[in-house]
Amino acid sequence: MDRIEITNLRVFAHHGVYEEETTRGQDFYVNMSLYLDTRPAGLSDELEKSVDYGALCSFIDSFMKKNTYKLIETVAENMSREILVRFPEAERVKIKISKPHAPIPLPFDNVSVEIEREWHTAFIGLGSNMGDRQEYIDYALTQLEETQDVRIMQTSKIIETAPYGGVEMDPFLNGVTKVRTLLTPVELLRVCNEIEDGAKRERGIHWGPRTLDLDILFYDKMIMEDPDLTIPHADMKNRHFVLGPMAELAPGFVHPVYGKTMADMLEDLGN
Repeated sequence: MDRIEITNLRVFAHHGVYEEETTRGQDFYVNMSLYLDTRPAGLSDELEKSVDYGALCSFIDSFMKKNTYKLIETVAENMSREILVRFPEAERVKIKISKPHAPIPLPFDNVSVEIEREWHTAFIGLGSNMGDRQEYIDYALTQLEETQDVRIMQTSKIIETAPYGGVEMDPFLNGVTKVRTLLTPVELLRVCNEIEDGAKRERGIHWGPRTLDLDILFYDKMIMEDPDLTIPHADMKNRHFVLGPMAELAPGFVHPVYGKTMADMLEDLGN
């Protein structure tokens, strides 16, 4: 991916653990790589199709001066988020913040923290078979959209499906929503669980009835498995109510384990 680089931008600011750092201040140096597609700007010669690096430098200077943090780790974390939100053309940012005058009682040249953050694409399954099912689905979508660092990109049609898993109960409404997020998978899971709790979700019966069910189906091309979260979501190859909406939203998306597209997996499953 293309990038815009800023090298050794000097900013006088007031960050540090010690009182003299926050009162007297000191110089910090910011190095940044902003990753984006510069081709539209390069072909058109229009600044509006890229990121104005003058405006970006002004933002960095303003951000560091108007905030006061103990740790440059916190400076880097919060600045990276603000940049990715404020400059929507950017997909990823790498930030290195140097503190050459840190209060260290030994000879040294520099102290720095470097982080890299980016937008991720996730697909979240939606389900409800208790009460006003559509109202619960709408509630989930509203809560996701209002969550900081989550942006809904597209939502599939909501379909009625038969219960899955052998437990006798009412039919479900199901769908899938595609989101962009700056959250990690575990952070996104926590958000989903909090939204379920807001819908008074009870977790007594495995594959049992529920007011609201939110499942992270995919997170980029990630494969992970821990006690609380498995990505891609397990057993989706057997679930029409997952593969149907996924094939609607992203028919060419390739399952990172099976190596098949959503459209092909749906076709394999049949009717």
